[in-house]
Amino acid sequence: MEICVIRMRALLLFAFLAWLGSTAIAQSSPGNLPTLESPLVGSGTQAGVVPTLAVPLANPYGLQAVWQQGDLVARGTLLVLLLMSLGSWYVIVTKLVEQARITRQSRAVDSDFWAAGSVRQSADKLAADSPFRYIAEKALDGAGKHEGLLGAIDFNTWVTMSIQRAMAHVHSSLQAGLAVLATVGSTAPFVGLFGTVWGIYHALVNIGLSGQASIDKVAGPVGESLIMTALGLAVAVPAVLGYNWLVRRNKAVMDGVQAFGGDLHAVMLATMKK
Repeated sequence: MEICVIRMRALLLFAFLAWLGSTAIAQSSPGNLPTLESPLVGSGTQAGVVPTLAVPLANPYGLQAVWQQGDLVARGTLLVLLLMSLGSWYVIVTKLVEQARITRQSRAVDSDFWAAGSVRQSADKLAADSPFRYIAEKALDGAGKHEGLLGAIDFNTWVTMSIQRAMAHVHSSLQAGLAVLATVGSTAPFVGLFGTVWGIYHALVNIGLSGQASIDKVAGPVGESLIMTALGLAVAVPAVLGYNWLVRRNKAVMDGVQAFGGDLHAVMLATMKK
């Protein structure tokens, strides 16, 4: 889908620029071409004339010009792309921090959890925000409520259900925010495409109002459309890469969580008497 969007943008821009170039060539003549005059060093002398170095001009069609000269639609598009970029980077950074924290807690479980005398003592040693402590407490809570109608369920089955529910909750918390990355990665190119179409529309309006296809009338809107295209891609690419990376890291984290759940289930069946 994103490849099709890029192709659509390229064809649209190339067709417009080709039409603009042919119109400008038809309206211009060789006799009217501007000439460049280089200032001379040493006025009053005929020999040793040396041209001065040209001073680079500031870019009048950059991002700042797009914001200052753009209308409400162009500015709104820029703001939407900015918010999408900030949201995707916020999710990427926070999820990386969360995954690193769970990895450290997994190492703590391997070194300390199984050395205690009971599951309750081991759970108390873990951090309050540890998903491993959450799973252990849910398992203990489920084992303590195995009575009444729930007592009709086999204890092994009931403990298994309690641990699986806790692990499903941990998996859902790990997946939280990834939908934002998927949404940004799939929609940001289309937002940039909208800005591209709007910039070309402005170029056509300027041509119609001025009656000529001079480069100074259309350079600004065409530059605006190209900037929108680039910004759309710049927002979408990190979101897609971050999504794929975080999904792979989540799988590695969940492998450790599931291994802990299986070990916890075996320990509880061996230590809890029913």
